[in-house]
Amino acid sequence: MAGKLYLVPTPIGNLGDISRRAAETLAAADFVAAEDTRVTVKLLNHLELKKPMAAYHRHNCETAGPAILRRIQEGEDCALVTDAGTPAISDPGEDLVALCAAAGVAVEAIPGPCALTVALSVSGLPTARFTFEGFLPLNKKNRRAQLEGLADEARTMVFYEAPHKLRATLDDLAAVFGPDRPLAVCRELTKLHEEVVRLTIGEAVERYAAQEPRGEFVLVVAGCPARVEAADEDGALARAEQLRREGLSLKQAAALAAEEFGVKKRTLYNQMLEREGT
Repeated sequence: MAGKLYLVPTPIGNLGDISRRAAETLAAADFVAAEDTRVTVKLLNHLELKKPMAAYHRHNCETAGPAILRRIQEGEDCALVTDAGTPAISDPGEDLVALCAAAGVAVEAIPGPCALTVALSVSGLPTARFTFEGFLPLNKKNRRAQLEGLADEARTMVFYEAPHKLRATLDDLAAVFGPDRPLAVCRELTKLHEEVVRLTIGEAVERYAAQEPRGEFVLVVAGCPARVEAADEDGALARAEQLRREGLSLKQAAALAAEEFGVKKRTLYNQMLEREGT
C-alpha cells in the first residue's frame, strides 16, 4: 500500500509557531524531505526528533522528486518541509505535489505559518481580493515587464524580496505604479527584529536609499485605484425597460440595470415610475 506526502509548514522565524499537529506529523513520518537538511535538523532537534532526511530543493528537484515518489509508492510516508513557511507556495514543492497527484498518491496539507498571509493580514491594505506574485525576476527587463503586466491590477499585490534586490525592486515599483501608491514593507516577520512600515512607494524608495536593507522582505502593494467612469443614465433606463419587458418587476429591473451601468438605484427607480405613470 502506498504511503502519503504530507506538506508540513515550518516557522518563518519563531520556533514557537510550530503547531502540535505539524510536530506530530513530523514524528510519524518515515522520512523528511527538506530544502536544506542543515536548517531542518535544527527544527527536529528543537522537537527532540531524529528522522532520516532527503534533500529536495530547486537544484535537484528533477531527480529527487521521482526518487521521493518511489519511496512513497513503496509504502513510506514523507513529510515535505521548506526552510521556512508552507511547502509548495513559491517553492519547488509544487512540482513534487504535481508528481504525486499525477501518480495517484495522496497528498495532505497541514495548515501553518506562511509569510504571505502574515504580511497581508498586518498590511492595513484590502485583503478580500489579492494576487501573490512571489519573487520577481532577477533580470531588470523581465522584472519591469512583469510589473507592467500588473499596472492595471485592482487587487492588492504581494511580493517576496531579498535585501540585496530591494532597492531595485522599489525603483521599478515606483516607475510602474507611481510613487504615491500605498505600500506595506514587512521585514523579518515573526523574528526578533520584525518591522512593518506602512508608507507610499516613493517614501519607501527614499527610506531604503538612506538605510541598508537587512533581512527578508514581503512587500504588500495596494491595487490600482478604480477608474471612475461617467454613469450612462440613458443606457441604464433603456436596459431597465428591456428587463421589464422580459417580465422582471420594476424593483428588480431597476436594481439590475443600476448595478450594470453604475447609476443610483433609487434615481433609476424613480425615473421608471415616471415613465410608467405609476
